[in-house]
Amino acid sequence: MNRPQFMADSFPSHRGPPQLLVLLADGRLRSATWLAQQLGVSRAVVSKGIEGLRTLGLEVQTVPRRGYRLSRGVELLDAQRIGAQLGASRKARTRTLEVLFEVDSTNTRLLAAAPPPRGSADICLSELQNAGRGRQGRRWISPFGAAVALSLSWTFSDGTRLPALSLAVGVAVWRALVRAGAKGVTLKWPNDIWYRDRKLGGVLIEVRAEPGGPAHVVVGVGVNVDLPPAARTEIEAAGTVVAAVADACASPPSRNVIAGAILDELLSMLGQFEREGFAAFRDAWTALDALHGRAARVMLAGTAIAGTARGVDQEGALLLETADRVQRFVSGEASLRVNEDAV
Repeated sequence: MNRPQFMADSFPSHRGPPQLLVLLADGRLRSATWLAQQLGVSRAVVSKGIEGLRTLGLEVQTVPRRGYRLSRGVELLDAQRIGAQLGASRKARTRTLEVLFEVDSTNTRLLAAAPPPRGSADICLSELQNAGRGRQGRRWISPFGAAVALSLSWTFSDGTRLPALSLAVGVAVWRALVRAGAKGVTLKWPNDIWYRDRKLGGVLIEVRAEPGGPAHVVVGVGVNVDLPPAARTEIEAAGTVVAAVADACASPPSRNVIAGAILDELLSMLGQFEREGFAAFRDAWTALDALHGRAARVMLAGTAIAGTARGVDQEGALLLETADRVQRFVSGEASLRVNEDAV
């Protein structure tokens, strides 16, 4: 197998993070004169570059007669640091690992490319996504430097087991977050990562397949790492109560460590999932089920069905106990919510 290619470029401009951003990333105050000297440009060009960063959504503070600084320092994604988290066998399965600065969507980028050969993966991460997506087409808000957004492209020999894949991905993400020091993280059917009943992250799986043939699968994972108050307010205004990995850790987590750990666990999980299916992950998922035994309601075609969540079956379908029976729901047709009105 070819050695993995670790790339750091951007889309569509084929530049990495602006060098001005790299100089400001640590959050320290930098004078316009110093920045101009480091970049080999005029102070006027520096000023224009600062405005360019602001148009990307970065909060750059101006301190009169002293210079510029980011409102909060950021750890920029780095392909080599991410790749260092991969074990030898997982590195061998990585055909490409690409770190972009800006992209429409990491999932879209990989779906548009040719699928990788069986047993190997193409991986894409980006600092900024202009059209990041969640489940059912919802917008995924990923504040700059505060989250990890990644996608992994994989080829399955067939797609018959794929409906339960998002649950196995959830187990892999949980294992990665534990490696990064998080405690108390749980899972919510079918694709949410939770902390204390708040959404910490999510999974989006998209498939391109021919009947009876191989399936090209792109696994997208978005995880909040350390959300500033303003970002929490923006996300919760859209109706989602959120959490971040930092909430579950005793010390500040590293974005590169989290990204690398997630990829390492995904690459380990995918091979096992293809060999053994969801059966290999069902017990682990059940132990992490945030809603097991709790009052919940399933939203199906605009109708709410209330009951008690009873875990999942062998295919990963949700089991909901209602007044007269236990009903079964698959992830493509239904969504699950806590029934907060229940006594």
